[in-house]
Amino acid sequence: MSQPSLALFIWKRPWLRRMIMPIAEWYANAAGYRQLGLKSVHLSMADDLIPEESELVQKALQRLPPKEAYDRVFRMRRAMQCSLSHHLLPKEQWTKPEEDVAYLLPIIKELEAGARERDDLESMSVKPKK
Repeated sequence: MSQPSLALFIWKRPWLRRMIMPIAEWYANAAGYRQLGLKSVHLSMADDLIPEESELVQKALQRLPPKEAYDRVFRMRRAMQCSLSHHLLPKEQWTKPEEDVAYLLPIIKELEAGARERDDLESMSVKPKK
């Protein structure tokens, strides 16, 4: 699931973050996801657009609270309907930047860390003392 990204590099440098954030905000608005009611977190992949075919993403979706899972499906169905009818949502229903927070990526990163730790533990070999 993890692909190379400059997001962490940018986030750790405040001066670079101050330069990039206005561009990221502009892009998030220009992409049109918020106008369809989707969550499009900037500097990372949009949580509502992550492909669900991966086993890791399936596990993350199962760990979502029921209300968040329902809201996700509702946002995706509403966006699909808007896309098919070639209309945008009314401005009051757009996703606001303060509501646009990551909800799935933290769970995916936690699962990836757990998988890495499990792989490390399984590949560990114990050497007897001499």
